[in-house]
Amino acid sequence: MRIAFLGTGRMGTELALHLLPDHELTVWNRTVERTARLAEAGATVTATAAEAVDGADLVVTSLFGPDAVRGTITGPGLIPEGITWVDTTTVSPADADEFAAAVPTYVGVPVVGTLGPARNGKLGVYVGTPDEARRSAVMELVAPWADPERLRGVASGRAAATGKLLANLALAVSAQGLREALALGEACGASAEETLDMLGSTGLAFIAGMKGPFVRGERTTEGGDFTANAIAKDARLMIATVDGAAGASTSDDAGPRPGSDLPALRGALASLDAEIAAGHGEDDFSTILLPGAERTGED
Repeated sequence: MRIAFLGTGRMGTELALHLLPDHELTVWNRTVERTARLAEAGATVTATAAEAVDGADLVVTSLFGPDAVRGTITGPGLIPEGITWVDTTTVSPADADEFAAAVPTYVGVPVVGTLGPARNGKLGVYVGTPDEARRSAVMELVAPWADPERLRGVASGRAAATGKLLANLALAVSAQGLREALALGEACGASAEETLDMLGSTGLAFIAGMKGPFVRGERTTEGGDFTANAIAKDARLMIATVDGAAGASTSDDAGPRPGSDLPALRGALASLDAEIAAGHGEDDFSTILLPGAERTGED
């Protein structure tokens, strides 16, 4: 197929590279320098998104968030009638509903994982549309991105968006848990390495293993796998989703469920926002775990 791929940031580039061996790829990014790797690999680069989409058999988008989708895709009515639109952007369920209503061929295809799994074709991938034939075709297309056991077809873009937000909520909250565990360990006289080791038999084992290299100083946060800006943006989508649901509820039979205002996520977002305000928004979100110069390995 001739595929238009719009949005070639860190994740978008990795996804697009997996499509190049089998498809003719035309790519666009607002910052043209970010198309360089794909151009070197054989993709055609266009100056505008409209040029990339012209004549395409299928469109893939990997944009920063729902506002970028509106500005690039649905606002200008970019998707030609009948052409499948595969959107990997992290959006809210309400956003997914909006996009599906605007473009009937919309397929929500958020990916779960960071750059390492993306390079190795081991991401979790949701493929969401009520059109079973289109869902099947898109699942075949994106199979090179996915761990086969984590490639899931679901009945709507809304369901796909929900799965992605749940995954990133778990990531943000567990990172905040690790931040607090490191603080508690330090207060108890344990080194960061000792704390990481003791967390190995707890519910924080996964995040301790994932972010341990940053805590130990084996990796710097510069050019990291998942930026503080990106996960903070996703956290705001989650909070807006819950706030919107609460505002839409007309039931006064019972009070809100404990935690229904997402206090743990709000705590994680506060930590992320502090790092963003300090100029570390484009660092890996592990920046919330590290003091001072340890974030970037500076002296």
